[in-house]
Amino acid sequence: MTTARRTRNPLAGVFGKYAMAATVTVTEQVTPTMRRLRLETDRPIAFPYTPGQHVRIELKDPLSVSGILRPADTLRTYTIWDFDERALELRIHLYEGDGIGLRWAREARPGDPVTFWWPQGDFFTREAEYHVFIGEETASAAFGPMIRALGASAEVYGVLESDAPEHDLPVPAPAPLRRVHRHGAPAASSRLLLAAVAELDLPNNAGAAYVAGEARTCQLVRDFLVRERNWPRTSIKVKPFWTPGKRGLH
Repeated sequence: MTTARRTRNPLAGVFGKYAMAATVTVTEQVTPTMRRLRLETDRPIAFPYTPGQHVRIELKDPLSVSGILRPADTLRTYTIWDFDERALELRIHLYEGDGIGLRWAREARPGDPVTFWWPQGDFFTREAEYHVFIGEETASAAFGPMIRALGASAEVYGVLESDAPEHDLPVPAPAPLRRVHRHGAPAASSRLLLAAVAELDLPNNAGAAYVAGEARTCQLVRDFLVRERNWPRTSIKVKPFWTPGKRGLH
């Protein structure tokens, strides 16, 4: 195998060590803009995983000519919705665009081979009196497994935004999370989501908040919690997944 010393591609030195082959076994639409993909392996997945982490899907061979010249275009990152010994599931938001990740998510079919890189990231829950989840469609894909892992006894609050009710991704929670809908308004710098957060009746500022989705909206929400609700910044975990005109935030 070509090593990192023989190519400019920084992925080559670790290729194979943290990657695993799988097959797409299920594809289905769960909302008008959210697709479910199940990837199954032929041997146990030995990588450690904490709900909320993401996986990197290899869309181009990192050792190919195009992979060497443009290593940033070889992988795309998706939050893991469900994980077991021989499979993982994704919930992928199909926003407008024509990037290689979107094309793969739209066109993947059962039987397609795929290589994924082990779970990564630090966006997961911590010990707290209660938990608050705030974000839009892209955040819902991370919040689902995080809330599920907390268990039925956890005290959970939150606001989930989407374009319309039919776009709401089902997220199991001990108590219903508030849903708000843009109805065609931009998701970036969402004042609708911010206003809904301002209306949340929270017990105190001793909880843990998880804010995810569009980067500028995340900043608005974090600043509101700090300035208006006196939350310590260390109690707010922020994960910007996207913002208009940029890629690679995940």
